[in-house]
Amino acid sequence: MPAWLEITAVGLAVGVLFGIFGVGGSSFATPALGLIGVPGLIAVAAPLPATIPAALVGMVAYVRRGQVEWPIARWCIYGGVPATVVGAAMSSRVGSSGLLIASGVVLAAVGVRLIVPARTRAQHMTSRRRPALVIPAAAVIGFFTGLLANGGGFLLVPLFVLVLGLTMPESAGTSLVVIAVLSIPTLITHWALGHIDWAVAGAFALGSIPGAAAGAQLAQRLPADAMKRGFGIMLVGFAIYFVAHQVSVG
Repeated sequence: MPAWLEITAVGLAVGVLFGIFGVGGSSFATPALGLIGVPGLIAVAAPLPATIPAALVGMVAYVRRGQVEWPIARWCIYGGVPATVVGAAMSSRVGSSGLLIASGVVLAAVGVRLIVPARTRAQHMTSRRRPALVIPAAAVIGFFTGLLANGGGFLLVPLFVLVLGLTMPESAGTSLVVIAVLSIPTLITHWALGHIDWAVAGAFALGSIPGAAAGAQLAQRLPADAMKRGFGIMLVGFAIYFVAHQVSVG
């Protein structure tokens, strides 16, 4: 097992990304923890206890600036919370190798779509007012959130940007609110299943919580379009690594 300082450094880096883009959790933390020697299942679940306070700390700046779409956040919570419990309960029973590879391919496609100019904001406005669209999408995201033990931001932010037409800061702020709520049932279920190593989780939280606050402040100094492209490039790069890694260990 790596030293706590290494785990804290990973937590700090992930927290900064979490604050800037409204994502983080297992999407980026699990591969990073695995690279420094944290065992597989522990690396998957270790970020969960830090996700809730990191999301709360990160979202404060967005809430103060009015960059949270509260109706969308509520609809996501309605659809996502029950689904996270189902997904988390199935995590010990479902073989995840093929599922993780498929998730990596989807992430690459989403990243490319973010890099390529999207439709204008006005064309999305009707979708933003449709709970019949948002709630089922949030249920699907919630299921994967529970199954893969992450906050779901890596799917929420593309949903908000591409389908609902939110700006990148609005997407990050709204995602952080939803993540803070969805992570609670996810954490409780994985804890009950014995997937949480609290020593690793504590060291990770020590870096990720202040990192999230710093990232949220930094996000306001970056142009929205540059943030969107940067997020897309990050997703593509991560997806290529992630799929290659899953294939090599499979």
